[in-house]
Amino acid sequence: MNKNTKVLFGGAMIFLSIIVLLITATPASSGSEISIEQINQNSQEYMERYITTEGFLVEGSVDWNADEIKLNFDLKDEQGNILPIFYQGVRPDNFSDDVIVIVHGYLGDDGVFEADKVQTRCPSVYEGEDPDSYDPEIHREMDRELNPEDD
Repeated sequence: MNKNTKVLFGGAMIFLSIIVLLITATPASSGSEISIEQINQNSQEYMERYITTEGFLVEGSVDWNADEIKLNFDLKDEQGNILPIFYQGVRPDNFSDDVIVIVHGYLGDDGVFEADKVQTRCPSVYEGEDPDSYDPEIHREMDRELNPEDD
């Protein structure tokens, strides 16, 4: 083999290796966002797929085993559909009632969602006010009360 052939062959192998690594190392990027209702209605369809879903944490459903680092809980959507979740890992921060939980993983044969990633968010805390309801006159009045010497 001459020098140019070796360089081209080596470059092609590196390129193919990078493509294979990207495809195999990122199953989450190929996942689908599915509602709890869809999962419950068509569970057989989603058995082998990496999926993402979200719902409200069901009050009183949390079973946390700190010794084995296992977390079981239920999620509920706005229609009242419930999905049992199993997670092997550290309990997320902010994991309490009235929180929205986002889970990524696979649906098991027994109908339990086996999460490999669990996130929480609380929309009532992090969402801003509706900009249409903003009244600048209220802020001017508050400023006048706090700083009367500016009048």
